[in-house]
Amino acid sequence: MSEYDARGKVNRALLICVHDYETLTRLPAVEDNAEALRHALTRPGTDLFTADEVVVCRPHRPEDLSTALRTAADEARGLLLVYFSGHGWVGNDGADLQLMVGASDTRQSHTTVSWQDTVLSCLDNARADRVVIVLECCYSGNADSAFYALRKPVSLLMAAQPNRRIFSGEEGAGGTAFTRAVVRILEQGRADRPFVTFDDLAGALRDELADERTPMGEAWEPRAAKQNTLDDVVLSFATPENRPATPLKIRLRRWYNQHLRRRAKLLIALAAVCALVAAGLVAARVLTPPAPCPPALELRLLTAPEAEPALRRAAFDYEMSSLNTRPLDGEQDLPDGCRRAQITVYSAAKDQIDQGFAAADRWQGEAHGGAPGAPAKSTAPDPLYRPGPQPDLWIPESTADYEEARRGMPSTGSPATLHDTGPVAYSPLVVGIPAGTQLDGVERVDAPWKDLLTSTDSDHQNLRLLRPSPVLSGTGLLHTLGLYLAGDGAPIGPSGAPDPTRAQDAERRLVAPGSQYAGSPELLCSLRQDGGQGQAPDRPGNGRSPHSAPLVSEKSLADFNLGHALGGCPALDAPPPLGDRYYAYYPKNVPALDHPLIRVDWAGTADAAPRRAAVARFADWLRDPAGGQRSLTAQGYRGLPEKDGSAPRPDPASPLLNPRADTDPTAPVTRFTAGPDQVAQVLTDYNRAQRASRLLILMDTSTSMADGGKLPIVVGAAARALEMVGAHHTYGLWTFPDPAHPGDPAAVRRAVPLGSTDPAPGRAALDRIAKGELVDHGAAMEEALTTAVTEMKKPGEGNSAIVLLIDEDDGGPRRAAGVEQKLTTLLKEAPEVPVLTVVMGRVGCDTFVFQGLARASAGQCVSGGPAAPDLLAGLVASVGTAGTVRR
Repeated sequence: MSEYDARGKVNRALLICVHDYETLTRLPAVEDNAEALRHALTRPGTDLFTADEVVVCRPHRPEDLSTALRTAADEARGLLLVYFSGHGWVGNDGADLQLMVGASDTRQSHTTVSWQDTVLSCLDNARADRVVIVLECCYSGNADSAFYALRKPVSLLMAAQPNRRIFSGEEGAGGTAFTRAVVRILEQGRADRPFVTFDDLAGALRDELADERTPMGEAWEPRAAKQNTLDDVVLSFATPENRPATPLKIRLRRWYNQHLRRRAKLLIALAAVCALVAAGLVAARVLTPPAPCPPALELRLLTAPEAEPALRRAAFDYEMSSLNTRPLDGEQDLPDGCRRAQITVYSAAKDQIDQGFAAADRWQGEAHGGAPGAPAKSTAPDPLYRPGPQPDLWIPESTADYEEARRGMPSTGSPATLHDTGPVAYSPLVVGIPAGTQLDGVERVDAPWKDLLTSTDSDHQNLRLLRPSPVLSGTGLLHTLGLYLAGDGAPIGPSGAPDPTRAQDAERRLVAPGSQYAGSPELLCSLRQDGGQGQAPDRPGNGRSPHSAPLVSEKSLADFNLGHALGGCPALDAPPPLGDRYYAYYPKNVPALDHPLIRVDWAGTADAAPRRAAVARFADWLRDPAGGQRSLTAQGYRGLPEKDGSAPRPDPASPLLNPRADTDPTAPVTRFTAGPDQVAQVLTDYNRAQRASRLLILMDTSTSMADGGKLPIVVGAAARALEMVGAHHTYGLWTFPDPAHPGDPAAVRRAVPLGSTDPAPGRAALDRIAKGELVDHGAAMEEALTTAVTEMKKPGEGNSAIVLLIDEDDGGPRRAAGVEQKLTTLLKEAPEVPVLTVVMGRVGCDTFVFQGLARASAGQCVSGGPAAPDLLAGLVASVGTAGTVRR
């Protein structure tokens, strides 16, 4: 991993320390934080900031903080370090973190500083190469989710876990425990390291605070996250060893910045004045100050979750490119250096996007909010499930996604028109075979699917084939298309229906229920040895075993093998060892993900022409070998063909060239040639191959769910589970504790009876729960779950599964002896009923109880968080799968 060295550049460190509050508890220790940090950052041993580059801010009003932040963001060119120490606060829903200044009052939102709307929006427009943010306040961990909307390369260090308070600031004079630890690390360095990086600081803080506790008695664990950057940032050059002298080049650059930079500007200004006086009228024009930059045109780019990080990086590169910042002849000329367009990148699962385009009138109506002159909202009772704002352009994973979305749109009357402008990048589909596993007689490149299926069946390597859900993922859909249409390795033509028998045979090899995910990153995250968001399908709670074969994209498999961030899994410090990696096998004639750029035109848009022109410029840049192609291929995608049709050489920075990626960058890229009717038929055959299923949603509705923003997430997860209910799938919604029988821990409230097919009653029940229909009584999980499992073990048609949504098990102190053993025995009895658990508690899935529950039921566990609804949706989508053998 490379390290960013900002020495000698124009850097800024803004130390925001608030200790004196009008309505909140004073924080005497914070008063000393600023000077301690200033001293640490400007020490000769630290060797990063000069004295004039460190600014202390003690804001009393929100505008004081905002002004200081804007100034630092405007001045910094190298590294911008922002450090906040003070009170933090969130509302009951756990949403936007508020930084509290001296005059802040939790009852008056205008007196607080919004992390999302004020701090992030300012830093996203900073001119620095790198931004590092350190938040030392209660609920600092809640900053994580909004942080991922940034386009700048930013590293974020949070002093606390999500929804946690900390004691920091009440220790008395002398600095807070957290900041004292930061100062020690920056001043003393780390053994065997020539400097202290952001990752070093985060790791050392976790070690230093390991014995500390939060006010709730839990371990105090600082959290770290990165956005739009894979490299690290040096924060101190202190080291216990003999430190080498600062290079002369850096010393000269600092001397210039400190002593000559402002004087040089003054001399230049005086010379300009003299020239202007001599030049007369020309000089008058030159003296006119540059016009301020007008607001850039915002383009909204919708994509799949798997592609979002790479496209966000590419969008940022485009915004800063000369194409987007230089004046253009014939258009509204902007001052040189102003951004012509800014691109907001967001993602949604495939089914959500299909819903959006199918109901484009509602999508547009909801975007306008019913404003005068806006298209009328649909009279449908249920809103769209958050596909996001209506997009100006859409880059799905493959042309198959585009064809499926078009098929679902009305033939007339839709306000949205889709224009396919062609691919912008490719990523072949691969089957990950555990390193060390030899598939006899099967080539790694151009292996027919029938050979791969035979070589991984129960008579050979006995590998479990795991696929992202074709309902939620473009990767899963295209893998399914390859399985059905290219099983014998023959090319896929634009016509011809798949063999239903082949579909049935293929689906029987795909393991389920509860083994699909919403995309390649989520699936691979579940297989990573460090645990990830969920539990490995092979051994719930214990990492992965070497008997899984994931069907994913080449890019995602390379990211996994190189230890890059994947879904809910953060980046590893180093690539995993060979035994924990997968070799990429390339099925023959299976189309690659081609990422077509779809321009979306909306009827009635006032600025349609400039939007089309802006989309065209961005599309041209994405396909430019010196522009977007360089950005995308450096992140692991394949480039577009050369003019002669030949495959381009991989970018020298491509991770595919790293031997530890265990991919083959010379493997051919198969273009998408299937017709729209074939895509539709593949999905029809997929649905026919699935078995009927029963789903029971068992939901904890105790009042503790309302704390810390847990309720919106758990209601959203239940709503996503309901969306997976199809024509052959029934469901029920039960809640516990039962308000009618508060003294019976095994009692449940049957809000929607088991066997229902209409999702409307379920949505109505969830709406009541979201509005506060909670029970002021402890939730006894094991007793309620025993009631649910007993019911689901009764004979029924197809596969069965339970979705358990819980805060934490409150039944332990009053639990009768033998309940746990009874539940475990019941879970292991036939027929199999997997329990798919979403845990909103403090430690998520990392407890013996939930790991044991997943293991005993052959189920899964997902830790609560913003990604939980889609992770759960992928698991629920596979409950009705045809796969029957659980290896």
